[in-house]
This record gives sequence, C-alpha cells and structure tokens, in this order.
Amino acid sequence: MVTIAERLISAYARVEKAAQQRKSDQLDDQPVTILAVSKTKPVELIEQAYIHGQRQFGESYVQEAVDKIIHLKEKKDIEWHFIGPIQSNKSRLVAEHFSWVQSVDREKIARRLNEQRPNNLMPLNVLIQVNISEDENKSGCRLEDLDQLAEFIHNSRQLTLRGLMTITEQTDDKNKQLQYFQQMKACFDRLKDQYPQLDTLSMGMSGDLEPAIAAGATMVRIGTDIFGSRK
Repeated sequence: MVTIAERLISAYARVEKAAQQRKSDQLDDQPVTILAVSKTKPVELIEQAYIHGQRQFGESYVQEAVDKIIHLKEKKDIEWHFIGPIQSNKSRLVAEHFSWVQSVDREKIARRLNEQRPNNLMPLNVLIQVNISEDENKSGCRLEDLDQLAEFIHNSRQLTLRGLMTITEQTDDKNKQLQYFQQMKACFDRLKDQYPQLDTLSMGMSGDLEPAIAAGATMVRIGTDIFGSRK
C-alpha cells in the first residue's frame, strides 16, 4: 500500500517539475504551494501528512472541518482553508475557525464573514472564487461582478483580500484548460495592479495542475494524489 509520505513526495515532485518548466519558459519563478484537500478524510490521515511536513489543508464541509480543527488544535501551525460553497447558516463557523476562505463569491457572504470574524483573531484571508468557464454547475462570481466584490472585501475590516480561486469545467482538452487558467491569471494581474497585497492565485487540482502552474498558479489543490480517491 502506498503511504501518505510517498504520495506527498510524489505530489511535491510533480509540482516542482511543473514550476521548473514555467521558470525555464522564462515566465516566473514564483513558488507554488500545495493545499492538501482533506475533505471526507479521517483526521489520522491529516496527522500523517502533518508529520511529513504538510501544513496547509483544505476542507469543504463545515461541521466535519470544525471537528477536525478542534481535534488538531494543538498543532497551531496548521493553516486551514475553507474551499467549499458557503451557506449563510454556516458562515459563522467558517469565520470563527478558519484562517483562509477560498470560496467567497458574493457580497452577502463576504459581509457575514466580516461581521462574524472574532475581533481577537487576525482578519480572515479571502480569495474570490471566479466562475471563469461560466459553467452553470460551478460556483463562483461572474467576471462582471469581480471588481465590485473585490472592493467590498478590501474595505472590510475583518477580511484581507489575498487573491483569486477557480474551479474550471471538467475537460480533457489541455488547450482549453490552459486558456481558462490564462484568463484567470490575466484577471489576477489586473486586480493586483489595484490591490498590491494580492499574492495568491489558487487554481489546478490533481487532474490539471500542470496547465494551471504553466499559466501562473501560486497554489494548487491536491486531494486524490495525496489521500487517495474518495469513496
């Protein structure tokens, strides 16, 4: 049986290879962070990944995630990212327990997170989820709404705008994948001109991380290649 340690080594090697290819193509040498997507996985597997150096974990189901965060509260250097759709009735739990939220796609949710973030915690790091492929089955704000949402988050005292995230439509067309990711990079660069603190472009998963990194991703979300397929 392949161990978590072996899977992590393989994932990091794959990401490093793609990042080096980007650098050799004279694009940029921005480091790429791996977010280990641990949703539906038991806390024991997260602990194994932690032992072998992984610190950033992504969760999509609020109550399951909060249980894990509480269980692992002694590991204070874990960075917990919420990456799933946010329901209004669950926003307080997200605001109280996570360091990052990658899936903010509308002002209503941003307002609730800002109001519900405890004052004794650092502002919540926020990525705006953009539906770049205009896939009606995917969450994310429309491009025409991006600037207004970014301005609202930037002006919210308990939120810090850090960048953008996307989940594109599923396709085996590598050129189409690359096109979507390049469009996201263009959005990110344009927004960064206005908000220089932006430093995170989260795009690409186990199945499409190479084109995402080639286009300029600074973070990729890897679940299956680290923890195995979800049952």
